[in-house]
Amino acid sequence: MTRRNPIIYVCSDAVGETAEAVAKATIRQFSAEKIRTKRYGHIRKEEEIKHILSEAAATGGIVAYTIVQPELREAMREEAARLGIHTVDILGPMMQAYINAYNDVPKQTPGLRQEMDEEYFRRIEAMEFAVKYDDGKDVRGLLTAQIVLVGVSRTSKTPLSIFLAHKGYKVANLPIVLEVKPPEELYKTENQLIVGLTMDAEHLLKIRTERLKAVGLPYGAKYASLDYIKAELVNAGKIMNGLGCRIIDVTEKSIEETAGIIIGFMTEER
Repeated sequence: MTRRNPIIYVCSDAVGETAEAVAKATIRQFSAEKIRTKRYGHIRKEEEIKHILSEAAATGGIVAYTIVQPELREAMREEAARLGIHTVDILGPMMQAYINAYNDVPKQTPGLRQEMDEEYFRRIEAMEFAVKYDDGKDVRGLLTAQIVLVGVSRTSKTPLSIFLAHKGYKVANLPIVLEVKPPEELYKTENQLIVGLTMDAEHLLKIRTERLKAVGLPYGAKYASLDYIKAELVNAGKIMNGLGCRIIDVTEKSIEETAGIIIGFMTEER
């Protein structure tokens, strides 16, 4: 039976980010626009699980959970079976595979991902770095970044910088403008990975046209002229080739996909 407003209940004895990410990735594969998620984190008692599953049963929802404490996982399984609710144990199968393969015992400590350890502070520092050195605001960042992104306007430099920063990389990005000579700092980089971002001219035209509408600028501005965009891309290509940097065509790529390619470059560099 098809539910009119389906709900995926996300449950965790930690924050629940992992389960929610999986749930949202699943939702994107279906056309049900009204489907939503409802997250319950820091679950500590069996009574909480019973309350959540009771609600899920009443709404016809399904449950995705990341629970590491054995007694709570068992309570989730038993109550879900009793109420006839579809559940997905996201961590369980992977943990069991690890136990079987390596004969090890899990720590069974919720929220290890969220601990304020060295990795956490490294990501925070990287995020602050990305904001400070976004869009060429301070070209000194080109000399201290781990990754430098270059490309014409609207090739996803900023969102890509933020995404990579969340992974812990210090990223600076620089727009390549047709009438402006790149700063000397760009040619003084030594250990940085420089990545040029390019895009199909027609696709970039559509993006820029929508941008003009969003900010209330008149249609036909040079910024959204196909001839101007083509000239920009040719100029940017010459600069990228002069730098000898890696170049990625981001026309049909998501931010996650492009970031994965760049992280792969970083792995090769080591």
